Order: sequence, then C-alpha cells, then structure tokens
Amino acid sequence: MQNYVITTCSTADVNPEYLKSRDVEYLPFSFYLDGKEYKDDMGVTMSHRQFYDAMKNGASTSTSQPNVDEIKDFFKPYLEDGKDVIHLMLSSGLSGAMTSAKIAAEELKEEYPNNKVYVVDSLGASSGMAVLVDNMAKLRDEGMGIEELYEWTEENKLNVHHWFFTTDLTYFVKGGRISKVAGWFGTILKICPLLNVDINGKLIPREKIRGKSNVIKQIVKKMEENALDSLDYNGTCLISHSDAYEDAKAVKDIIEEKFPNLKGKIEINSIGTTIGSHAGPGTVALFFMGKKRED
Repeated sequence: MQNYVITTCSTADVNPEYLKSRDVEYLPFSFYLDGKEYKDDMGVTMSHRQFYDAMKNGASTSTSQPNVDEIKDFFKPYLEDGKDVIHLMLSSGLSGAMTSAKIAAEELKEEYPNNKVYVVDSLGASSGMAVLVDNMAKLRDEGMGIEELYEWTEENKLNVHHWFFTTDLTYFVKGGRISKVAGWFGTILKICPLLNVDINGKLIPREKIRGKSNVIKQIVKKMEENALDSLDYNGTCLISHSDAYEDAKAVKDIIEEKFPNLKGKIEINSIGTTIGSHAGPGTVALFFMGKKRED
C-alpha cells in the first residue's frame, strides 16, 4: 500500500461517499447564504435542493476559499501520521486558492522536512476534478508512487474536458459574464450558451445556441469530437447539474446511445454550493478524458 494520500477540494462536486470509496479526502470551501456562512461539505449539512431553492427565492450567495492556515491544518494530520500528500486544487483560473495552497505547502515542507507535499493546479472545476482524481486513485491502487503520480497528473490534467451549458442566464448577468441587455435578448430568444474550461483553467463562452434540445445535442457532439478513442471511449464520464436533473439525464441518455462502452457507467452529480453560487440553477456540465485541450 502506498504511503501517501490523495486529496482534493469540495469543488470536485461528487457524492462524498464516492470520494470515500476511492480513499480520497476533501478540503471544504465555504459559502454564504444571505450573509450566513456554511461549509461546502458536498450537500451533507444543506442539501443541494435546499440551496438552489433558496437561490430561486432570491437569497444572496457568495463564496470563500480556504486560507493558508486552514489548508495547513487540513494537511497536517496526514504529515504527522508519516504520510506524503498530493492535493488537486480548484483551477487557478477560477480561484486564488491555488496560491494559498502553494504557500501552505512550502511552509509545511519546513515543518515536516521528511515529508512531501505536492499541490497540483487542476486547471479544472466541478466533476472535471473528480474525473482526474478517479484516474489518480486508479494509478495509486496499481502501485504508482507519489512522484510519478504527480508527474502523470501534471502531464494529463489538460486531457480532462469540461463542457457546460445553461438554460438560465440570470446568474451570467449577475456575474458580469454577459450584459443585462444581452441577457434579456438571450432569454427572449431562448439562447443557451455553451462554454468550456480553456487551457488556462478559465470558463470561456464558445457558442450561443438557440433552444435546449439543440444545446444538448451540441454538448454531446463536443464529446464525439474530443473523447479518447472517439465513440469507443470507456473511461470516466461524469455529468453534474445545478437543479437541472432532467436536462442532465437527457445528455446522459444520448451519450449512452452513442458511446456503447459507457452504458450504465455514467454518474450524474449535483453541482455543489461553491460552483453553484456562481453558476446558479439551470446549468449542466459534461466531463470526460480526451485529446489535450487547445485554444
């Protein structure tokens, strides 16, 4: 058994039992609902349905990343137990948490000179992080050491594809991604933006598609164009959604039709409170391993 632990963030947006089954621990972020602070514990304390219902009813939301001391406190029990750590952090293109994690790792190296602390900028978010963590856990279980795993993760993190669409432009307007005027016209014309995470780990609008059924077809087409082994893909495939299960299920059904090796293997998760605070209800995201992301 390898003498190191794999850790990630609550922003990986999977069921905590899933991470437990893969022997992976998570660092919680925090969110605020109408000014009250909560830990993002992947829906344990507050269900995702409660969270999105509150948003729909007008509750204000914001988020808070863990600071250096909180990250150090998270890592310390493993180091004190004599274990090394490899941590997969939320994209530096979306959060400043990566900077805090690097500082924490450097300080811990001085306190625990006999231990290793590797921090990887995932350049990803939501269940895209979970796709990468799942592959990391498989390699660990096959006997890969921490140094080799760190190198593999750095070399392969841009092979994880993140595609998103939304049917509700409200939070795109609030977040400043589109103007109020564009949001108004987009809503009237039933425009559903299709976005992805680029090579710098930033969420970038790629296409404006009219109608939900069309954007569902297009997000599947992106997987057909980019997945490893094309329609023969049989790797990890995850879908997440923010109170849009039926739309997520529609994406899953089409993928299972087109990718026979994935039938019965695709998991649907809720987008958690940290990512969801910015995405808002109505978002669906698709994640898989594919050819290296390019701009």
